[in-house]
Amino acid sequence: MLKTLLTCCLLATPALASENIPDQYPSSILYSKPVEFIPNVFSAIGATAPSTYDNAGHNNNLSFIVTGNGVVVINGGGSYLLASALHDEIKLVTNQAVRLVLNENGQGHAMLGNSYWADQGVKTVAHVDAAEEFKHRGAQNLKSAKNRLQERADGTRTVMPDETFDDAYRVSFGNIHIEALHLGPSHSPGDIVIWLPELSLVIAGDIAFHERLLPIFEHTITAGWLDTWDTAFEALRATYVIPGHGHPTNMAQVRRYTRDYLVYLRGKIGAHIVNGGGLAEAYYVDQSPYAHLDTFNELATRNAGRVFEQMEFE
Repeated sequence: MLKTLLTCCLLATPALASENIPDQYPSSILYSKPVEFIPNVFSAIGATAPSTYDNAGHNNNLSFIVTGNGVVVINGGGSYLLASALHDEIKLVTNQAVRLVLNENGQGHAMLGNSYWADQGVKTVAHVDAAEEFKHRGAQNLKSAKNRLQERADGTRTVMPDETFDDAYRVSFGNIHIEALHLGPSHSPGDIVIWLPELSLVIAGDIAFHERLLPIFEHTITAGWLDTWDTAFEALRATYVIPGHGHPTNMAQVRRYTRDYLVYLRGKIGAHIVNGGGLAEAYYVDQSPYAHLDTFNELATRNAGRVFEQMEFE
């Protein structure tokens, strides 16, 4: 019955995210108050806009699982104060201690808050590639955060994960079995998903987008992302999805705006290349079916250029 009701809600509820809303939770540095998506699984949904002073750098989802034998947090957060604010919210829900933090990738908004969790004596875990990414880019991530967030970055420092893994990190607390999985190349180095098999829920991180346009970085290999999606992510057969950005949803919705977008853009760029087009024109291939997504104006032309540079030599 619970599964049926949740599925109906997911299909019927419209997306409420908007990059034009600077802050949804004025009494906290968090962009939004954590909500219980399914029993014992909470997420503080970040802004779908880029990181700004107004949203305090909370532009990704910060989730936590209350297991009955401790709390597991997904994402360290983009600053010391964001992690602290999330911890305050956890304490309102349960008196269980936070026992583990899983970093979804090596970006600043996933790892800079590790500084707070380290001070609480909480273990942090990430994929080996995410840790390497943060090792090389963490200082720049921190500098950018301090410039952008000003006093809202107070206390933040770079702290590496306590432990890394290659393919999977599995742990059970209480009666909840948690699997942190590296399914293959996707959005950025060391992207992982958190799979809760008994709940048929995946906390998908940046492998899956639906309310904002996904970003394609210089190190994002779109062909590899599609292969990971088709061979591994879909194989989870998840009923519920908490993406890295945007509200909880289902597989059909993230498939539509992640996999299908990548296929669409690669198709447009592929046709452009076959017709002898160059990079300058590639930036302006038609992406209008996705123009309603947040961050479209910031990312669409950049995405097209990067896909062209990849496909030119495929």
